[in-house]
Amino acid sequence: MEITEVRIKLTDRRSDKLRAFCSITLANAFVIRDLKIIDGAKGPFVAMPSRKLTDRCGKCGGKNHLRAKFCGECGARLAPERGAVDAQGRAKLHADIAHPISASAREAMQKRILDAYAEEVERSKLPGYRPVEIYDGTSDSEPE
Repeated sequence: MEITEVRIKLTDRRSDKLRAFCSITLANAFVIRDLKIIDGAKGPFVAMPSRKLTDRCGKCGGKNHLRAKFCGECGARLAPERGAVDAQGRAKLHADIAHPISASAREAMQKRILDAYAEEVERSKLPGYRPVEIYDGTSDSEPE
């Protein structure tokens, strides 16, 4: 797996643990967006793009995210403990959309992204710094 480009967009939230958003390009052919660089207890790590998990209302069948207390369709009260839990007993609220299959692939990807993040942080300290544009799907700036 060749990562041919890494784009980092630093956040300006000093109180939040989210430090940056990231897009990577694989083999000049495939883009993965919405990776996040999070400041964790053991230092920064890369969170894969994810989506909120949902379930259906028992009364009307409407979809609701797992933290919802009431159905967005019919207003019925939803059970507080819905969905799966992780190994620590915490509710699993998100599912990865894209992720590495092996630990070695994850480590290689994370190292490349965190190296690019450190470089972007250093560049941001220079006068005249301008943030890198992240692919948003609305411009013609993506690689061909």
